Amino acid sequence: MNDELKSKTPIDLKVRTRTFSLRVIKMYGTLKSDTTSQTIGKQVLRSATSVGAHYREGIRARSDAEIISKWSGALQELEETAYWFELLIGAEIVPESKLAELVKECDELIAILTASVKTIKGRAHA
Repeated sequence: MNDELKSKTPIDLKVRTRTFSLRVIKMYGTLKSDTTSQTIGKQVLRSATSVGAHYREGIRARSDAEIISKWSGALQELEETAYWFELLIGAEIVPESKLAELVKECDELIAILTASVKTIKGRAHA
């Protein structure tokens, strides 16, 4: 891994992905107890908390291919999380204004991990 990815990304993204998970956990705790809210809430809880786990597995990867695999898994979980956020808003379970910061962070994490995966893929082809 290049020096920039080693020095900046792991520490920052370890914190950001953990904080993202904790924020989603807190949001889940505010949901109503009706079946729809809890069903969608559990889905977003599962996908959002998986992001950091995949990211950390990638940090410990032994090869670029393994990093790409793990971080691609994190990206899949982020995309799924974004979908569940859309449903929570669309079904009027959570007001859009209350999810705006989580949606923004989800989008930013997607952009960062996408760029990181592209960088590693580019390095493999160089």
